[in-house]
Amino acid sequence: MKRLLASLAALLSLGAAPAPSGVSMTALLAETPAPTLDVYGLFVDSGGRQPSPRVIPYGLNTPLFSDYAEKARYVFVPEGKAARYAAEGALDFPVGTTLVKTFAYPADLRRPADDVRLVETRLLIHKADGWAAYAYVWNAAQTQAVLKRAGARLPVSVVDATGKRRDIDYAVPNQNQCKECHQVDKAIAPIGPRARNLNGDFAYADSRENQLARWTRLGILAGAPHSAAAPRTAVWDDPAEPLAARARAYLDANCAHCHNPAGIASNSGLFLQLEETRAANLGVGKRPVAAGRGSGGLEVSIEPGHPEKSILVHRMASSEPGVMMPELGRSLVHEEGVALIRQYVASLKP
Repeated sequence: MKRLLASLAALLSLGAAPAPSGVSMTALLAETPAPTLDVYGLFVDSGGRQPSPRVIPYGLNTPLFSDYAEKARYVFVPEGKAARYAAEGALDFPVGTTLVKTFAYPADLRRPADDVRLVETRLLIHKADGWAAYAYVWNAAQTQAVLKRAGARLPVSVVDATGKRRDIDYAVPNQNQCKECHQVDKAIAPIGPRARNLNGDFAYADSRENQLARWTRLGILAGAPHSAAAPRTAVWDDPAEPLAARARAYLDANCAHCHNPAGIASNSGLFLQLEETRAANLGVGKRPVAAGRGSGGLEVSIEPGHPEKSILVHRMASSEPGVMMPELGRSLVHEEGVALIRQYVASLKP
């Protein structure tokens, strides 16, 4: 998941103190979004591959699955300001902070650094009155990304990890869809950059370093404890980590942005964030609030020891609209993710 990001990070040199930024605060804080991505000055090059100074790459221990797209993530925090550490939820970012996420596909997923096509770059900008989300779609020449407020459908073809060709109906979200996934207490908010999901090493150009320590050293994060004393999200595809921790991390990243007490699916009573400890709220033996065709005729969200009887697994394994979960952000089934959750449910004691 982090291989493309690591190759892009190799373009950076972050060993010295940050240089003056070329980022346009005027454009970032403007009432209306810029028509093209380059107006913000977030990247040095027109192709969006070399970030400007103070635009810092980062990765997540366990990211959201998005139809096998590789993702390059960056954060910009205005000079003289810093995010505040929070043990739960996203970091408390100051006004002007911009979270950048570029979605890309190599022609062959087995060679993630070769023949890479950028598809879109999403921005989450902290303005004076709250966060705003914008999507910019890259042209065929890979020289410019244009604002798409109404979203878009883009055909993508890749060779997957097994050597099979996959044709993907890639969906660029419209602004209402951005609000659905990024909604916390009915307001747009970041969901990925939580301290616990950043608490891991990242391969920067000059060295490999824990991200919380790096951000603290660069002055863009304040109040963080030593990484060993901070909560940490497991890496979902690292077999060296405990199965339950990996599965909970996967559900947290892929489901909990809606399935939490402050999310858009709060009325379901199914809460999948890592902080949740109540078995019933995690779905164990829980009957759905509204049983429709999405349940597949099954009775409970998780039947311990029986993934084949669990609604959660059934919906994750579907690509049918109205059945599949998550319902936005993917068109394909994440086979590896479903296999992990099947294994986890099978391991639970009845």
